Parts: sequence; C-alpha cells; structure tokens
Amino acid sequence: MAKIKITQIKSIIDRSERQKRTMKALGLTKMNQSVEVEANAAIIGMVRKVNHLVAIEAI
Repeated sequence: MAKIKITQIKSIIDRSERQKRTMKALGLTKMNQSVEVEANAAIIGMVRKVNHLVAIEAI
C-alpha cells in the first residue's frame, strides 16, 4: 500500500476524548508533528475522524 504523511495542524485542547485518543493512536502528540504511515483501511478511518485537525500528504 501507499504511504501517507499525517501532520497535526490544530490543537486537541477542548476536543472530545475520542478524538484525543485517535490522535494518540496515529502517533501525534504535539502541534506540527508529522508521522509517515501505511495507508490501510484502519488508518484512513482514523484520519477521517480527525480530518479537521490534520493535514495529509501522499508520499
């Protein structure tokens, strides 16, 4: 599968606990932090839940 780069662009302060846990599961804990992950169904589903907090790039 393809890899994607996910960057946190907004804070998780005042977000629901579910969104906070999703961000942590993606490996994002700080602003402007980026992670490169394989684009599988689970990752795509998590990104959709927090798409307003992250930026996505195809690698």
